[in-house]
Amino acid sequence: MGWPAGLRLAITESGGILAVLPDPDGSFQVTNQGHVRVPVPLRHRCALAAGDRVLLAADPLRSRLSIYPPAALDTLPSQPLDLTGGAQ
Repeated sequence: MGWPAGLRLAITESGGILAVLPDPDGSFQVTNQGHVRVPVPLRHRCALAAGDRVLLAADPLRSRLSIYPPAALDTLPSQPLDLTGGAQ
């Protein structure tokens, strides 16, 4: 995403999927190594355990990162998703 270290972030959960967005009032931040750490309460809410693999979906135009834990992946439709928002 090109987010710099120290950038303040908001991390929210909806339907087991995490959304990470820049937010000047956010409680979280990009680490010096460029990582985003998901807080324990949100990991528990999404049944995300240490070492679990996740699907990351970046939307640079909206400056949004979506994190799909394994439990959320089980609920995705079997048909391909249109991640372009309908753009061809």
